[in-house]
Amino acid sequence: MTFHFSIIFHIRFTNTFLDNTKSNQIKVIKTPGGVLRAQHTKKRGTTPKCGDCGISLPGVVALRPREFSRAKKSDKSVSRPYGGSRCGNCVKERIIRAFLIEEQKIVQKVLKEQAEKEKQAEQN
Repeated sequence: MTFHFSIIFHIRFTNTFLDNTKSNQIKVIKTPGGVLRAQHTKKRGTTPKCGDCGISLPGVVALRPREFSRAKKSDKSVSRPYGGSRCGNCVKERIIRAFLIEEQKIVQKVLKEQAEKEKQAEQN
């Protein structure tokens, strides 16, 4: 005859709200007295995402909203323009785009001046 025993752990809960919801997750810990207790865990924080491409911003801490508002400024951003809201690649693209747009404006201005000079030469 073989018996199959299952070990039943008696866990002491700190409150009576026992539903398995996202905000009520527990971790079983053993106290120094050998008692198994339920320790409530906090929800994981999410890292801020880039506003353009949507990837998680490196260098910015992942915290819950209340803790994020209380965090240091150095934890919430990186030392760069658009530090806590855009990733480095998107900032690079913005800089290149702005430069090319300015170059295009200069070229259009030069072409317009050349066209005016040609008109004046034809009139004279």
